[in-house]
Amino acid sequence: MEDKIIELLKADDKALSVYDIYDSLKLKTTEDLKELLKVLNNLEDTLKIYRTKKDKYMIFQNCQLKIGTFIGNKKGFGFVDIEGDEDVHISKNNTNNAVHGDKVIVEITSKKGKDLDGRIVRIVDRKLDNLVGEYIVKDNKAYIQLDNDKLNITVVVPKELSLGAVPGHKVLVKVTNKLQGNTYNGQILKILGHKTDPGVDILSITAKYNINDEFSEEVMAEVDKLPDEVKEEEMIGREDLREEIIFTIDGDDTKDIDDAISIERLENNNFKLGVHIADVSYYVKDNTKLDEEAYNRGTSVYLADRVIPMLPRKLSNGICSLNPNVDRLAMSCVMEIDEKGNVVDYNIFESVIRSKKQMTYKNVNKIMEENIVPEGYEEFEEKIKDMQELAHRLRKNKIRRGYIDFEIDEPKLIVDDEGLVTDVLVRERGEGEKLIEDFMIAANETVATHVYFMNLPFVYRIHGEPNEEKIQNFLKFIGILGYKVNGKIKEITPIAMQRLLDDLKEKKEFHILSQLLLRSMQKAVYDKNNIGHFGLGSKCYTHFTSPIRRYPDTTVHRLLRTYLFKKDMSEDTIEYWEGKLPFLTEHTSERERASVECEREVDQMKIAEYMEKHIGEEHDGIVSSVVNFGLFVQLPNLIEGLIRLDDLKDDRYIYDETTFSLIGQRTKKIYRLGDELHIRVKAASKINHTVDFELAPKKGEEDGEKEN
Repeated sequence: MEDKIIELLKADDKALSVYDIYDSLKLKTTEDLKELLKVLNNLEDTLKIYRTKKDKYMIFQNCQLKIGTFIGNKKGFGFVDIEGDEDVHISKNNTNNAVHGDKVIVEITSKKGKDLDGRIVRIVDRKLDNLVGEYIVKDNKAYIQLDNDKLNITVVVPKELSLGAVPGHKVLVKVTNKLQGNTYNGQILKILGHKTDPGVDILSITAKYNINDEFSEEVMAEVDKLPDEVKEEEMIGREDLREEIIFTIDGDDTKDIDDAISIERLENNNFKLGVHIADVSYYVKDNTKLDEEAYNRGTSVYLADRVIPMLPRKLSNGICSLNPNVDRLAMSCVMEIDEKGNVVDYNIFESVIRSKKQMTYKNVNKIMEENIVPEGYEEFEEKIKDMQELAHRLRKNKIRRGYIDFEIDEPKLIVDDEGLVTDVLVRERGEGEKLIEDFMIAANETVATHVYFMNLPFVYRIHGEPNEEKIQNFLKFIGILGYKVNGKIKEITPIAMQRLLDDLKEKKEFHILSQLLLRSMQKAVYDKNNIGHFGLGSKCYTHFTSPIRRYPDTTVHRLLRTYLFKKDMSEDTIEYWEGKLPFLTEHTSERERASVECEREVDQMKIAEYMEKHIGEEHDGIVSSVVNFGLFVQLPNLIEGLIRLDDLKDDRYIYDETTFSLIGQRTKKIYRLGDELHIRVKAASKINHTVDFELAPKKGEEDGEKEN
């Protein structure tokens, strides 16, 4: 009935009453009416439809209502962040008492160009159970000074709920009840440590995102019962690949190794590529405390100076990690790939492997990029050259069908033993890194396609088409900057997006434009319904290759074992997974977002801490963004800082939203995206995660001014 109701509301432009829907669906009995009301309530609760004040129902696409997350500002106003759509500005008077992080329904009240204004009509979900702040005492009353100043609330902590905290402690607190206005009672859940203690800075951020760095005693008790090595009886029924030349390629410091590869050139000049993935689901059994904890975490989190793993280290670095010269259980996807990069045959099976070598990207890149064979790699040289040829085949094929390579640079923080950043570099992405990406994509597509055509419940990695208006706004923006795109983009396709990037590739600010285009895209998520992956130009995609660090991959393995190896496709099994997967995919998508945001915030904080020691230094940079309060300037190592409007001393500058630039009223001097500037580091704040720059004359210019 749910599908019928949604189709009916999609087809009708106006809101319908219960009885309109009852009649349209040709229902007849009182029992039908009770069932209809139950289904309507469920659709409303799950935000698939909206009920008006007049008790009429409408679908969100047919009205000026959107669902999103309220992003508050300490001044009272805010924005509603809507997935795949423009943000909606909310004035102070239209927040409806929403606080930062609330899931809300917003009504669009006005639209000027791409700028949207709205009012919050309903707060759907408020989570004030995971707040982080400093314990302070004022006038004999204990408060929490929240780290997130966008949360415009006051939290009071009764002494009996303080866990013995003292002023200066950073704590995790949950709100227990509302007192009045925006004042709440709170209960301290955990004392993270004193604000000056080493490592508490990062713990304060991870706690905010509900990322736990400890495993419970119950979980560890289950882990203690797991073996340290593979037993003979566990290999029964598996294909024995221990004599094959299989190896791993990872970063220098990687300890949790998910994937291994093998390659063989066939007589017909096709390649036989084996992608062998750690069989995590064999050890992480359904309905155990270990599985429950992995589900709750959803993903491992990779921070500046540490990894918070999804699984305890006995698994992630031990029995599940495909370490060299030891037996390991795996799931293998072995593919035959032709000269055009097409998978023409494949097999998916349970295996036992023994990796012959733990290779590093650095050494593999020496062979592929410099033709230098490092010591210990001599016997693998031919295999690596074969891999390089196969990767080129696969990449050409991907580009033909529309794979979008944004070529986004990322900063890499070099951290010492005390957790302090000693340098910030641009993360290298060489031939080896690209090669492994190509091989993993091939395996993920092969597995996804196989199950898709079985028409069984599954976990897909999907990436929807971008919002056409956002793409047109991007085209308008680069047009204002003076860049012409060859030909018109009539259809928003992956091939058209890649062509657009190719047109911009030679521009000095390409990496900034590439990031802006990426932000115009939807975010990739997990879903039980396959709509393809736009960014990869893939019709069918999943995540199969990283079960040590991603719960969806572990679930994919579990489903493969159920369907392919146990041959269990019973009605009960299908019904079980049909019911479970919508919740699983939504939860793991949310945990992935939290992980990404946590990693980004930790990087910002550690970069600001690093820059506190570099105040006064001068650098060349490029304008990465122009806003109404100043200019963001990006340095070659990707550190970004703000030149505030007040620090542009030579004139009074006004933000021109039609040209996305700052224009001097007297001098008519213009600052716009891509401008190259010489800056001085003016200030940095680890507490606020900010870096401030100011303009500085280049050497020679200053001397010339003095001579004049």
